[in-house]
Amino acid sequence: MSIVYLYTFASVFIISIISLVGIVTLSMKERLLHKVLFVLVSVATGALFGDALIHLIPESFKESNNAVSVSLFILLGIVSFFVLEKFLRWKHVHTVENGVGEEIHAEALAHENAPIAPLGHLVLVSDGVHNFIDGVIIGSSYLISIEVGIATTIAIVLHEIPQEISDFGVLLHAGFSKNKAIFMNFLSALTAIVGAGMALFIGSSIDSLLPMIAAFAAGSFLYIAGSDLVPEIHKVSDPRRSMVQFAAILFGIGIMFLLLFVEL
Repeated sequence: MSIVYLYTFASVFIISIISLVGIVTLSMKERLLHKVLFVLVSVATGALFGDALIHLIPESFKESNNAVSVSLFILLGIVSFFVLEKFLRWKHVHTVENGVGEEIHAEALAHENAPIAPLGHLVLVSDGVHNFIDGVIIGSSYLISIEVGIATTIAIVLHEIPQEISDFGVLLHAGFSKNKAIFMNFLSALTAIVGAGMALFIGSSIDSLLPMIAAFAAGSFLYIAGSDLVPEIHKVSDPRRSMVQFAAILFGIGIMFLLLFVEL
């Protein structure tokens, strides 16, 4: 069990550190940032779909004696994230075609000394909830197996990088200074550690919950990839860039598939 704790907290620490990616974006040229996000969003799409369909859902059905319950929890994950996005105005902004770099370096920085807008606090609260759920998902995945935990962590990391870059831009636009935006974004990311700890505590006591948590996570991944990332990918119409996106999606799926052969 100690190895599970080690892997879990190392993973959520990595997730939390990603919130500091805003420091890097300030020194990147807009064109380079645009290209990086263009590929990352596509890889994240493939990884989220792959993790849900190759790892989490099969493991949920394998570990549970009630297939109907697993299916319902997958649907619950989808519906829950719809509600979060709809009523908390939780929107993962992955601007591919319009360029997140322009948002961060131009419009956002122009508002650096403005009063803090309500949007800034809303982003921090919703991001904290998001990271807490990520922590629960990661902790529960490692309780299933190390391989499933690693696959889930990789999928979340690939999704977190473009999201955190966008969140950083939104915080600057809302009136936070650069240093405060980085610090506050990092604090909200630390809720992942709380979520992981809770998952380990509950999961160790009630093993029957693990398949349902994994099913819920799979539903949330399917929702994020299908309703949030895919529409951004479809904004690209150029055939060459579309082929790059398709290859990146296959690469993300391929990572998840190859993890099936990892023995730990």
